[in-house]
Amino acid sequence: MSHATETTSSQAVAASQRSPLMELLAIAIPTVATMTSYTLMTFVDKLMVSRIGPDPVYVGAQGNGGITSWVAVSIVFGALTVVNTFVSQNFGAGRADRAPAYAWNGVWLAIVAWMVLILPYAAVLPMVYAAVRDTSLPPEALADVIRRDKMAVSFAQILLVGSIITMARQAIGQFFYGMHKPTIMLVAGVAGNITNFALNSMLIYGAAGPTRGTGTGMLDAAINWWFAGASSMAATLHIPALGVTGAAIGTVLGTVIEFAVMLVVFLSPKYNAKFATRTGWRPSWQHLKDIFRLGWAPGLMFGNEMVCWGLFMVYFVGHFGAQHSTAGFIAHQWMSLSFMPSVGISVAVTAVVGKCMGMGRPDLAAQRARLGLGLSMAYMGTCALCFILFRHWLVGVFIDPQTAPEVAAEVLRLGSSFLILTAVFQVFDAIAMTLSGALRGAGDTTYVGVVTVISSWLVIVGGGWVAIHYFPQFESAGPWAAAALYIITLSAFILARFLAGKWKSIRLVRDDKHPGPEPQVTAGSVADGVL
Repeated sequence: MSHATETTSSQAVAASQRSPLMELLAIAIPTVATMTSYTLMTFVDKLMVSRIGPDPVYVGAQGNGGITSWVAVSIVFGALTVVNTFVSQNFGAGRADRAPAYAWNGVWLAIVAWMVLILPYAAVLPMVYAAVRDTSLPPEALADVIRRDKMAVSFAQILLVGSIITMARQAIGQFFYGMHKPTIMLVAGVAGNITNFALNSMLIYGAAGPTRGTGTGMLDAAINWWFAGASSMAATLHIPALGVTGAAIGTVLGTVIEFAVMLVVFLSPKYNAKFATRTGWRPSWQHLKDIFRLGWAPGLMFGNEMVCWGLFMVYFVGHFGAQHSTAGFIAHQWMSLSFMPSVGISVAVTAVVGKCMGMGRPDLAAQRARLGLGLSMAYMGTCALCFILFRHWLVGVFIDPQTAPEVAAEVLRLGSSFLILTAVFQVFDAIAMTLSGALRGAGDTTYVGVVTVISSWLVIVGGGWVAIHYFPQFESAGPWAAAALYIITLSAFILARFLAGKWKSIRLVRDDKHPGPEPQVTAGSVADGVL
C-alpha cells in the first residue's frame, strides 16, 4: 500500500470516529460559506448594476444574461458533481491515490464541452434572443426589450467565453469536497469575490462612479469613500464605464483568481505527497466513462432546470412587462442566496455519504443524510420566515433611490408577493436538495435526474403556461405559484426514493473483488421506484 493510501485511510478512520454532527459540520460549514460566496458574486453583480442608473432595465439584463449563460454551463457543472462521489468513496475505502485522476479527467471533460457546446452556443445567442422576443409589444416597450437584450447577450457571451475556467474550477473543487477539505474552496471563493468586487467598482462605472443615495451614516460614508477611490483609479487607468458588460468581465477575472488559488494548492508538494495529485493528469477513457455514466443524469438535471427556470423568468414572468421581470429577478436573487447554503449542505452530505459507502457502511450513510436534512430544513425554514417578515426591505435594497416613485412602488409590490410565494417552498427545497445529494454520494443519480426533468416540464413550464393563458388575472404571481408546486412535488419523489433504500446496494470503488464499479440504478429501473 502506498504512503498516500496509508495516510488517507487513517484520515478516513479518524473522521469516522468523530461525532456525526461534528463530522458533518466540519465539511458543511466551510462548504456552505463557499456556496454562499458563489451566489454572493452574482448578488454583488446585480446590486452594483442596479446602481448604474435609475432605469431598472440593468437588473433585468444582468439576470437574463446570467441565466442564459448558465443554461449551457450548468449541464457540464452538474455532470462534474459526481467527481465528489468517486473521490469520497475512494477516500472512504482508503484508496485516495485513485482520486486525482477523476479530477483531472473532469478538467478534460470541461475542455471538450467548452469547445463543442459552450462556444457555439455563445455564437448563436443573439439569434436565440431575437427568436424568442415578443415583437407584438408596443414600440416603446419593444425598444426597451431590445436594449435589455443587447446588454444581456453581451453579459452572457463574456461569461460563456470564460466558462472554461468556471468548469475546470468545478472539477478540481469537487476533489477537495470529496477529500473533506472544503476550507480550501472557501479561501479561493473569498479571493474570487474580493477580486470581483474590486474590478466591478471600476469596470461597471468607470470614472463617473455609481448613483448613490444621500445617506450620511458610517456605512454610507465608507461606501462613498470606496467608490471615490475606485472612480479615481478608473480615471487614472482610462477605464471607461462598461456597465453590465463590466460586471461580466469582473466575474470572469474573479473566477480566474479563485481557480488559481485552488490549482496552486492542488499541485503543491504537500498535496502531491498526500494524495498524488500530480499523477493521473492524462486523459483516461475509463475515468471519463465513469464520470459520464454517473454524471449524465445530474448534468441533464442541472441543464434542464436552468432551461425551465429560464423560461419561467424570461417568458412567463417577463411576459407581464419589465417591472415584473425586474421584481422577479430580485426575488430570484434572494431565493438563490437562500438555497445556496443548502446546496453547500447537500455537497457536504454527498461527501460524507460517499465516504461511508466507500467504507461499506450504508447504515452510517443513512444517518448522516438524515442529520444533514435536519440542518438544511432548519436553515431554510428560517429563510422562509425572513422572506415574509422582511420582504419589503429585501426588495427595496435593489431599487435605485432615483427610480420614479410609481415604478419603485410597483416593483416593491410585485417582489414582495414573489418572496411570499418563495417562502412557501423553502423547506421542501431543503428536502429535495439534501436527499438528492445523499443519493448522489451513493451513486444513485439517474432516478433524480429523470424525475426532475419530467416534473419540471409538467409543473414549471406546463403550469406557467396555463397560468399566463388561463389565469392572467393573477399576473406573474401565477407562474410563481407553479414554481412552488414544482418544488413540493419534486421533494416528495426524492424523499420516497431515499426511503426505499435501493441506493444502499450500489458499489463504485474498484478492488480485487470488484475490478469495476457495479452498475448503478439505471433509467430503466425508474419504474421500480415512485413513478
